[in-house]
Amino acid sequence: MSVAVSYRLIAQDLERSLSITAAQGPVKLETEHYRNAISAVTSIDEFVADSRLLRYAMTAFGLEDLAFAKGYVRRILEEGVSDPDSLANRTNDPRISEFARAFDFASFGETTTTRAAAGEDVVNRYVRQTLEVNAEADNGEGVRLALYFERMAPTVTSAFDILADAALAKVVRTVLGLPDEFAAADIEKQAAVIEDRLDLETLSDPEEVNRLLVRFTALWDAVEAPRIDPVLSLFQVGTTETPTISLDLALSVSSFRLGGA
Repeated sequence: MSVAVSYRLIAQDLERSLSITAAQGPVKLETEHYRNAISAVTSIDEFVADSRLLRYAMTAFGLEDLAFAKGYVRRILEEGVSDPDSLANRTNDPRISEFARAFDFASFGETTTTRAAAGEDVVNRYVRQTLEVNAEADNGEGVRLALYFERMAPTVTSAFDILADAALAKVVRTVLGLPDEFAAADIEKQAAVIEDRLDLETLSDPEEVNRLLVRFTALWDAVEAPRIDPVLSLFQVGTTETPTISLDLALSVSSFRLGGA
């Protein structure tokens, strides 16, 4: 199934897609455990010591690979977010600062885990994160990138927000037709190009974001055509070259697919 069709099938009824994900056996089991246990946690020590709770929370923020680095996580939580020089505020990874704000023991102490930010907000993040991971497993990286961009777009306030996030940057480079080598350019020059060619204010408008992602998924399908799409592969020259296809044609083929979905 093409990225354009896969993304639309999920995004056109996102609440239903999330409900289906939340009802999956492993997701439901881990969520029930988290809900039942998290509010009883009163300190950083208790939180970090419970590997199952910590793994759930970090997965919710896309940080599951760091769940084993308990010393690092402890330092993030101990330093909190109030000090501009804290580890969470100095990191280039926005996921870490978001995690630190949700579990801000430095500010809220024993009541930290009774807040919605550490409760249902984390559950919702976990389900959404799982949906995106499953979408990639089922239909490829392009679907996950589109879903992630749709979720994160309203938080973007500058080109540097995009450049600090590898996934957002990949979507934007695809939409703007910028080569991967563009990522090696001077950061200020990258930001200038993005600000010149992309109206960042429109990223807070769901309809504009949807239009941008229609463009992204069409272009992604065009590039990935040799592996996933026998229709677009007809436009490929030879068997190993990247297909030469215009944006208008890519969008037309995408619209044709969506109309028949």
